[in-house]
Amino acid sequence: MTKKDCNLDFANEIYRGASVALLSISDVLPQINEKIIKEEIERQYEGYRDFSDKIKAYMTEQGYEIKDVSKMKKIMMWSAIKMNTAFDGTTSHVATIMIKGTVMGITELTKILNESHCVTDEKLKEYAKELIHLEEEYEQSLKKFL
Repeated sequence: MTKKDCNLDFANEIYRGASVALLSISDVLPQINEKIIKEEIERQYEGYRDFSDKIKAYMTEQGYEIKDVSKMKKIMMWSAIKMNTAFDGTTSHVATIMIKGTVMGITELTKILNESHCVTDEKLKEYAKELIHLEEEYEQSLKKFL
C-alpha cells in the first residue's frame, strides 16, 4: 500500500467516524421527548457536524476522495436505533445507547490510530486525536443522564 493510499484510508476512517455519529444522532433525536437530554444530544450533533465539515474540507484540500457511509450500514443503524427505542425511550436508556455508540467510536478510532504506522500525514493524526477527545467529552456528558 502506498503512503497516499494509507493516508486516504485513514482520512476516510476519521470522516466515517464523524459521519456515523451524525447519522446515529439524526436517527435517535426524533425518539427523544425529554428536553434536557435532547439539548445535550443536539449540542453533540453540532460538534460532530463542525468536525465533519473540517475534516471534509481538509480531505478536499489534499485531493483525498471522500467515501461516505454505505447505504447498508445506514439502514442497519437506523433499524437498530428504532428497535432500541421502540419499547424504552426513557432518558437513561437513550443515554445508554448514545454512550455505547460513543465508546464504540472511541475504540475503533483509537485502534485505527494505533495501527496507523504507514500514515505520514501528521495533520490526519491530529484530527483523529481531536475526534477521540470530542467523543470522550461527549461520553462523560451523557453519564449524568444514567
